[in-house]
Amino acid sequence: MAEYDIAIYGSTSGAVAAAIQSARLGRKTVLISPDDHIGGIQIEGLGSTDIDNQIEFQNSLAVGGLALELHRRLSKHYGRSEQLEEVLANRLKVPEVWKFESSVLERIIAEWLAEFPELEVIKAFLLEDPSAVTKSSSRITSIQLSNGQSISARYFIEATYEGDLLAAANISTTIGREPSTQYNETLAGIRPDTSYTQFDVDIDPYNTPGNPSSGLLYGISPEPFGQPGDGDTHLQAYSYRLPLTDVESNKIPITKPEGYDASHYELHRRYIQAGGKLYTPRLRGVPNRKTDLIGSEGVLATDLLGMNDDWPMASRTRREEILKKAARFTKGLIWFFANDEAVPAEIRNEWSKFGYCLDEFPDNAHFPRRLYVRDARRLVSDYVITQHTASEHDGEDPVPDPIAVAYWPTDTHCARRVVKDGKAYNEGFVFKEKHEWRPFGISYRALVPRRSEGGNVLTATCPSSSHVGYGAVRLEHQFWALGQACAFAVDVGLAVRDGEGLSVQDIPYEVLRERLMAQGAVLDAGVVGKPDFRLLHG
Repeated sequence: MAEYDIAIYGSTSGAVAAAIQSARLGRKTVLISPDDHIGGIQIEGLGSTDIDNQIEFQNSLAVGGLALELHRRLSKHYGRSEQLEEVLANRLKVPEVWKFESSVLERIIAEWLAEFPELEVIKAFLLEDPSAVTKSSSRITSIQLSNGQSISARYFIEATYEGDLLAAANISTTIGREPSTQYNETLAGIRPDTSYTQFDVDIDPYNTPGNPSSGLLYGISPEPFGQPGDGDTHLQAYSYRLPLTDVESNKIPITKPEGYDASHYELHRRYIQAGGKLYTPRLRGVPNRKTDLIGSEGVLATDLLGMNDDWPMASRTRREEILKKAARFTKGLIWFFANDEAVPAEIRNEWSKFGYCLDEFPDNAHFPRRLYVRDARRLVSDYVITQHTASEHDGEDPVPDPIAVAYWPTDTHCARRVVKDGKAYNEGFVFKEKHEWRPFGISYRALVPRRSEGGNVLTATCPSSSHVGYGAVRLEHQFWALGQACAFAVDVGLAVRDGEGLSVQDIPYEVLRERLMAQGAVLDAGVVGKPDFRLLHG
């Protein structure tokens, strides 16, 4: 059995940060990646970062530590290091300096990991069996991998988007939307009114217009709307973060995918016929003229409402089935936009200018290999990040143990497409709502399980949070910060107590804080500024 100080499970940005920092600290570290490609959604199309891209705030001021070092490495590649340093020195808001291509980032991550020859990287996944995790009292002692290896470590870091290690270790997690009564959150549960990416024209949802017995158009759920504020197990919509380009030398045509079903886009045809406006690709400053289709650019964009609810609990085989279905629908939608005669000619012409990027995802026909898992399992611990953590006027007091700053609105994409008042309706988006949100310190306690459940486990990607609270935390550069904090916490635990190390619940925060500050981490939400909501209405 292989033995380590630290075992990190995941292929996300949080996993990479934890691995790099642990290796730098000289700890015997293994990074176990369940995916062939390491880097998470940032290497799967997310190149238009959520840094300084909103009018009412400048969140680059909260980027520090390894996340900032990553962008310095990217800027060196793009020959813009001088510009980045000017932006940092003068606190300038220049969104383009933070953007990148996924293929470039994947190479940089691979080179960065290779700087630590003592860091072991294993590409395997947890055995899908109750015996996958062995525990002694509340501590994980070993995990079993799909390649037959058994891994023992003094500490384990959960760094998947899905929370698979937490679940296998029987550590409490939750999935879906809490009722508004659970944490007294006005934005929780079923939304009575969803305005963001809502249909702006009336669409009959039935196969035969006006006839409910004829069934619903593809993509519309038959479930009742429900009571506003009630909880459910729905997740915000996933999507592919899709880079396209209009550079002739670097594009291949958008073709009709195998298995294309024209009926899957009847909702889109009716939307057009009713006067709805489709969106067209936009270049967002990603280098070399590439898009980053985020999924919510329009009412009927690439967000996969209702297609991903069973992803977190699904087996790997089932997840691959979801991937294939989602890819076929998304490729078909892009082909529909560019070719279907129901689409206005000017829209078709705009989409036809673009193609898939020859220099992205060459092993997957130039299409992203993984979905953007925006929402899956979340740890349930003694401390929970909620809407109140992120609220200016009805908010909690600042936490005494911040290990990073979350600087983003409570942002969750729509969870369902249902029938409301006899019409198609997108339900569940939370973004820039009426409550005035604020940046806040992410508590160390949100990364730590209950003492009785996990004495040597931390999570970099599934912090203890409500559905609404997680929406403010789930940014990639913030996962970099959480991964780095996990690595330092473990190092402190090993330094204070030799042998098995301190329980993660007993890590002395002042020591952890000092270590993080020395690495340039941003911990004080009071120094990064606040949103100026007047700019939204100016």
